[in-house]
Amino acid sequence: MAYQAQFRIWRGDDADGSLLDYTVEVNEGEVVLDIIHRLQATQTPDLAVRWNCKAGKCGSCSAEVNGRPRLLCMTRMSTFTEQETVTVTPLRAFPVIRDLVTDVSFNYAKAREIPSFAPPPGVGPGEYRMEQIDVERSQEFRKCIECFLCQDTCHVVRDHEDNKESFAGPRYLMRVAELEMHPLDSRDRVREAQDEHGLGLCNITKCCTEVCPEHIAITDNALIPMKERVADRKYDPIVWLGDKLFRRK
Repeated sequence: MAYQAQFRIWRGDDADGSLLDYTVEVNEGEVVLDIIHRLQATQTPDLAVRWNCKAGKCGSCSAEVNGRPRLLCMTRMSTFTEQETVTVTPLRAFPVIRDLVTDVSFNYAKAREIPSFAPPPGVGPGEYRMEQIDVERSQEFRKCIECFLCQDTCHVVRDHEDNKESFAGPRYLMRVAELEMHPLDSRDRVREAQDEHGLGLCNITKCCTEVCPEHIAITDNALIPMKERVADRKYDPIVWLGDKLFRRK
């Protein structure tokens, strides 16, 4: 059954903006993105929103709904009561371009900073061999759709703009962990995670895991294991002695 819902949408650009109120029809089974499209069609055709697949697989329609980072296409209107005002704002951790569209180029810059897979010398394409357990371990991380909700909710990025230069964020620390856990990768990802990508700034609050639409256990399966490897490298006396005697290249 249709009803009239109250929406509050952030409108503006990088210079100025404010929350504007709208009353819009909601039908059974709809998601927030449906309502945004109805607003564009009936009341505010210049409302800017980024979207593509509307199936929760492209990560384009990331925004904040009632203060929580979500995919607009995966947030059902049945989540809210008919009397509730639904507030939709852009991702807070990134600069606004216009309305609900933000500049997420920070994330692509961080992606370029991570060296790609480095096979060991003498092993060519077609010669890689892995145990199934190693395949399954990294397969979880490959489900990431790069919606950047984890990057947005991470308070290291969200609340401290000056951290962005030295902190890759959970999405790309997860990428480092994926490569480090690959049995054929030959780079020293442990040192890079700590010294170059800011792993030490993460205090494992699990906020990134909580907002992941693919339900990836980012904290438990990627960040904590990487922190354990850093601790082993730095503080385990046997590992320390081994590094001194057989210094890693």
